[in-house]
Amino acid sequence: MATLVPSYPNAVDPASPLTIRPVTGRIGAVIEGVTLSGDLDAATVAAIEAAVIRHKVVFFRGQHHLTDAAHEAFASLFGDPVAHPTVPVAEGSQYLLELDSREGYAASSWHTDVTFVDAYPKGSILRAITVPEAGGDTVWANGETAYEGLPEPLRQLANKLWAVHTNNYDYAAVLGAGGPASEAQKAQAAAHKAVFAATVYETVHPVVRVHPVSGQRSLLLGHFVREFAGLNKADSQALYNVLQNHITREENVVRWRWQPGEVAFWDNRSTQHRAVADFGLQRRTLRRATINGEVPVGIDGRQSRTVKKEKQAAAIPA
Repeated sequence: MATLVPSYPNAVDPASPLTIRPVTGRIGAVIEGVTLSGDLDAATVAAIEAAVIRHKVVFFRGQHHLTDAAHEAFASLFGDPVAHPTVPVAEGSQYLLELDSREGYAASSWHTDVTFVDAYPKGSILRAITVPEAGGDTVWANGETAYEGLPEPLRQLANKLWAVHTNNYDYAAVLGAGGPASEAQKAQAAAHKAVFAATVYETVHPVVRVHPVSGQRSLLLGHFVREFAGLNKADSQALYNVLQNHITREENVVRWRWQPGEVAFWDNRSTQHRAVADFGLQRRTLRRATINGEVPVGIDGRQSRTVKKEKQAAAIPA
């Protein structure tokens, strides 16, 4: 019997027991008819995990019943939940990270979560609590189709590259990237950096990561990249722009317009994402659970490695 070949990269697996509606041709799908909780049966959990790997990010609508505890219980079905390595957890939760933004000020820069450590999260689960009437969307990009679409000379180059990722970077340039930062925003960025980079990490990752489940190759970049190993900063920036632009091409991207009670679950091993900071004075509050991941492996079999972990001295008030 002939093997069924999907007609496009984001096609639904006909064997899945879930009701799945792809959003674009390359990334993103809505899963219907599932009420999220920590009590889902093993078959449903396995089907959701397979859908996340296949579609890169999946969305669940109408999950208004979820509390912080239920959010955490659902995440624990997919592995060991892990708190952010530097930012305190949301009040009243065990390990949720709160993303609470005002005045269009958000992490509006493409990134993969927490790649400044070696075993960064394998998945993230984001729940919308308060969303703007307009604006504040989140966008995801597919690193696998980006890799597959590289011209052969660029693919061969990427296969050999390693990059240094760090949480010690220009926060004002990333927060509020929708426009020039005001003095108040610059002060907020400095305060945010004091927490986020309280411990400075530097980790070397392969630019091409092999997925531990699917075996697919994807580009691993994002705003935590400082430079490529063996290249100076100028050459690193120029090459980074070329490769990063392939990841964020419109063909590789899905954009989600949030409603309260919606949940997004993405494969953090094969995607990047960014918040769109276009919501002015409106409130935008979401909470995120992350699931502990594996140390990435490059196509040559070598693993990522942390080369620096250094606690910073607390600033002395003026």
